[in-house]
Amino acid sequence: MTDLPNREPNGQTVLDLCCKAGGISMGWWRKGFNVVGIDKDPQPNYPFEFVQADALEYLTKLTRSGEIERYAAVLASWPCQHFARVTAWRGNRNDHPDLLTPGRELMRACGRPWVIENVPEAPMRPDYLLCGSMFGLNVRRHRVFETSWGGGDMVPPCWHHRGLIPFGHKNERAFADAMGCTWMTNREAREAIPPAYAEYLAGQFLSRHPIPAAA
Repeated sequence: MTDLPNREPNGQTVLDLCCKAGGISMGWWRKGFNVVGIDKDPQPNYPFEFVQADALEYLTKLTRSGEIERYAAVLASWPCQHFARVTAWRGNRNDHPDLLTPGRELMRACGRPWVIENVPEAPMRPDYLLCGSMFGLNVRRHRVFETSWGGGDMVPPCWHHRGLIPFGHKNERAFADAMGCTWMTNREAREAIPPAYAEYLAGQFLSRHPIPAAA
């Protein structure tokens, strides 16, 4: 578990489905949110409150019980292997179930704002297409985000300058550290996104869903 720096909490909590080691969670936490992560596999390096559970089943349960109302937003990184080009190159996409389609329907029905992350080739509305070079990170890693509020203000475009570290770089530790995922193992970082992406989207969320002033 990583040592967490000081930050100013905003009193709201978000739910991060398929959280893995917490790249998305870390970005929202840095923006002041508390985070609860859900994943079907143990995540010993996940730095926040964690529940080991099937994400589809867990979201269904929370929605039916009304407990979903305690969350300001629902985040999800449904497994990308079914859509990723690399799967077609190295294996069979049919070996990996499509959880994005049912997951999106559940998120739309849950009654809370939501954000979905996946690979650019996934069948999603590209409200935001982000790359590490947009945030001054020395990595080339594109991810698409679909949100309940649609698109919004965009950071500067990609700057694929010479020296950017691509995914699959032979020095995986350098790639993980360049993404800002220093608390993760190399293997965990392969499935992560830079926290900077999520911190930016948390800011987009707050510009549309301001936190009520304290009484």
